[in-house]
Amino acid sequence: MKQLERRAEIVRDTKETRIRLTVDLGGGIVEADSGIGFFDHMLELLGYHSGFGLAVGCEGDTRVDGHHSVEDIGIALGKALAKAVGDKRGIARYASVTIPMDESLATVSVDFSGRPYLVFNADFSAAKVGEFDLELVEEFFRAVATYGGITLHVNLHYGSNNHHKAEAIFKAFARALSAAVKIVSDEIPSSKGILE
Repeated sequence: MKQLERRAEIVRDTKETRIRLTVDLGGGIVEADSGIGFFDHMLELLGYHSGFGLAVGCEGDTRVDGHHSVEDIGIALGKALAKAVGDKRGIARYASVTIPMDESLATVSVDFSGRPYLVFNADFSAAKVGEFDLELVEEFFRAVATYGGITLHVNLHYGSNNHHKAEAIFKAFARALSAAVKIVSDEIPSSKGILE
C-alpha cells in the first residue's frame, strides 16, 4: 500500500467566527485556542487521545456566547476529517469505543459512511461547566457528523460529574475516530465499492 498524506487545513471566515483548523491523521502538534477554556480542554483531549495532529484557532463572537464558535469549529473539523480521509480507501470505517472517566462511562460509535447522522444520548445535570454551555457538546458533534459525512452515536451510560461526563464523551470519540480511520486494507470498505 502506498503511504497517503492524510491531512487537511480548513479556513472558515464568517461574520461570527474566523477559524483556521488543521488535522493530520498521522500525528503532530495538538493546540487549541477557541476563546473558550473548557472547550479548548476538550479539543486538546480529542487531539491527544486520537493520536492526530490537531491545531485549532478561532476568533469568535464569544461576547454573545460560545455557540457560534463551538458549532463552527465542529463544521471545520468535520470538513477537515472528510478531506483527510479522501475516498476512504483502506480505512477500517467502523469503530466503537467505551471510555470511563472516574464515575462516568461513555460509548461512541463511528461509521465513516458518507451519510451524516447523529444520535446523542447524554444528560447533564447543570447548564454549564465554568463558562461553557453543556448543550453545545451536542451541537459540536452534530456539526462534525454533518460536515464529516459520519454516522455518529454518542451514549453516556452514567455519571455524576458534568466535567467527567463531557470528558468521557470526547475521549471515547477520539479513540473511536482514530480506530475508524486506521488504514487496514487497500479496498473501499463498502460492498457498493464507493462511500459518499
